[in-house]
Amino acid sequence: MLALYNAHIQSQSSKYPRATALLIHQGRILAMGSDDEILSLIGGDFASQNMEGMTIWPGLTDGHMHLQHYALGLQQVHCETDTLQECLQQVAQRAQITPPEKWIIGWGWNQNVWGGVYGTAQDLDAVAPRHPVHLVAKSGHASWANSVALKLAGITKDIPDPEGGRIQRNSEGKPTGILFESATELVSSHIPRESRTEIKAAVVRAQPDLWEMGLTGVHDFSELTLFSALQELQQEELLQLRVVKGIPLEQMATAIEIGLQSGFGDDYLRTGSVKAFSDGALGPQTAAMLAPYENTAENKGILLLDQEQIFGYGKQATQNGLSLATHAIGDRANREVISGYEKIRAFEDENHLPRRRHRIEHVQLLDPKDQQRLWQLGIIASMQPIHATSDLYIADKYWGKRAAGAYIFRTLLDYGTVLAFGSDAPVETPNPFVGLHAAVTRRRMDGTPGPEGWHPEQRIRLSEALHAYTIGPAYAAGWEQSSGKLEPGYFADLIVLEKDPFSLEPDELFSIKPSATMIGGNWVWQS
Repeated sequence: MLALYNAHIQSQSSKYPRATALLIHQGRILAMGSDDEILSLIGGDFASQNMEGMTIWPGLTDGHMHLQHYALGLQQVHCETDTLQECLQQVAQRAQITPPEKWIIGWGWNQNVWGGVYGTAQDLDAVAPRHPVHLVAKSGHASWANSVALKLAGITKDIPDPEGGRIQRNSEGKPTGILFESATELVSSHIPRESRTEIKAAVVRAQPDLWEMGLTGVHDFSELTLFSALQELQQEELLQLRVVKGIPLEQMATAIEIGLQSGFGDDYLRTGSVKAFSDGALGPQTAAMLAPYENTAENKGILLLDQEQIFGYGKQATQNGLSLATHAIGDRANREVISGYEKIRAFEDENHLPRRRHRIEHVQLLDPKDQQRLWQLGIIASMQPIHATSDLYIADKYWGKRAAGAYIFRTLLDYGTVLAFGSDAPVETPNPFVGLHAAVTRRRMDGTPGPEGWHPEQRIRLSEALHAYTIGPAYAAGWEQSSGKLEPGYFADLIVLEKDPFSLEPDELFSIKPSATMIGGNWVWQS
């Protein structure tokens, strides 16, 4: 048993707004109150710790990340560089220490940062002629391969574009090495998969990075290979994050067959929603749009699922105790998903089924006609504030005036929509304080685009952003009676901050670093 006292506790609980101390027993909070109230309870079995006036917050949860990709990505080539040439230098360095014919894997490149210029297979051939190379874009919706990798995948001038994807070609019709959406799988399917042991080791190495940022939980949307790895880590008592594990749509039938339902699990690992994709992404201009991208005559992106398909999958899911989490970026994709969910809600009501906690992942662009519909239908908006600041220039470039309807945190909150914030790591940093800064200021860390931020009418208060990193994800997971607050009966998941973020200037938020992180009553990280 442990008592923490002399603290400034921001509990998120209306029952304990002025608590300065809390008592922890068997991984949960046993009592809260003043120092005198809590210290009077201490007996011989209790330890106590003076927090010296520091601030305590509930532990933060990343509502959307790809834990397996993030963990493995820490060991891959990082191409989130300012120039194409710097990325090629990273590949060249890796080629020098990698045996010939072994794959070189990387991620993070963004052609928009490189002046709109894509790399080519020949660029990679020049620095790694004897290795197959595959680099995933920052968006996760495009990749870049060299000639060796293209040959292994059988990608030639004569190969047609796969369904739901596109192979970039030069003026002669030859593949350039850039692949969009499902076309990336033509190459990735040839890359040897990491073993469960390798995945487990990567997650164990990644956990301290996440604790240091103040994260005590994540909602994961990686492949199912991670699910078995996480179960083994849990059995070995090595999993020290609360993980809500999504199910890829491709495995929904298997989940239904074995009776797996959303919410099944224990205090550290539980089943989340079935993850589907309705479109692509903004960066490669594959997000599905109602009207063409700016300065293009016909490109409206790629719609992967329409409302009838969403309803078909949702009907299967909700009948079998599963909720849906559907990726939607463009305004057309969001409309199709919302309309599909509307049909699912009618089906749930007509058949006296519980209303599942369906989500839309990203919700990046909404037509004004659709902005109230999430609240009306009880759909959770799983959003990533850092996308707003990361994408602001390309949003203006490709969406023009429509960008006023992008990343509309304020509007959705004002309607009453539940927000669950995350990062989409490794697309962006999982650091929640960077996300808090983006939500509150709508500015990048260097202050751009200016003092008021990008579309400042969509800024939200710090208290609201904190809610979206705590209570919002807890509600989305069905964990709202155990997580997201500091209150008796709730998990003893908390972070310690030397300064109260509410007393700081908003511009300082991204630089905050926790002093300590506790999960289940155990200090898992301390500075």
